[in-house]
Amino acid sequence: MSVLDRFQLTDRVAIVTGGNRGLGKEMAKALAEAGAQVAIVSRKAEEAQAVAAAIQSETGKTCRGYGCDMTVAEQVEPMAQQVLADFGHVDIIVNNAGINIRGPIDKLSLEEFKAVQETNVTGPWLLCRALAGHLKERGYGRVINIGSTLSIVTMPDRTPYATSKGAILQMSRTLALEWAPHGITVNCVMPGPFGTEMNLPLMNDPEAYKSFVARIPLGRWGNLDEIGGLIVFLASDASSFITGAGITIDGGWTVQ
Repeated sequence: MSVLDRFQLTDRVAIVTGGNRGLGKEMAKALAEAGAQVAIVSRKAEEAQAVAAAIQSETGKTCRGYGCDMTVAEQVEPMAQQVLADFGHVDIIVNNAGINIRGPIDKLSLEEFKAVQETNVTGPWLLCRALAGHLKERGYGRVINIGSTLSIVTMPDRTPYATSKGAILQMSRTLALEWAPHGITVNCVMPGPFGTEMNLPLMNDPEAYKSFVARIPLGRWGNLDEIGGLIVFLASDASSFITGAGITIDGGWTVQ
């Protein structure tokens, strides 16, 4: 097998949460382009189905959309079982669904803090739990949890988000140890500033945008399509000896 063959995802099945927009959509597309069949999950089933149809049309790979609130265990388990029924198996999990609520701690409600933890931490935990038995039985899996540069560095007014993304990094490390005997790798990808819908408040604020760019050695925000190569690598057999890693993709922001 050549090195390029090891990046191929032919016959693999991936679940991408929050796959209806932004980085999630780009990651789902990249996985399909590499040969995977993809289940795209969103709170809004119609949006997930529309994106799945577009990616399938473009790549020729089977893609389906599913509606699921990832914070509700009673929805996550049936969704996971439906994906298994539709595709036969699952090889790759990309836990990408996330939200961000910004503000000083004394201006945030407890409900806002909890909402971020539920989406960004509880959701990935529930999906990993739902598919744990299946992945162990098959003796194979690639789990990619989407953290953030705020998993390892931080800034003011981000207590909900930074707390959640620090937890995702530790969840990934813990599961990497727990699942290593079963042939399952677990890694955490930590993006820096990308031009996503979540970051529109920063992109539309000239001073905030300028401040962010000034801290990035490459001098710009990431383009959405720049996430795909790393995701395909971690989802493929090319990354078979990498587990428990936290990998930044941030234009050099966190090395300063």
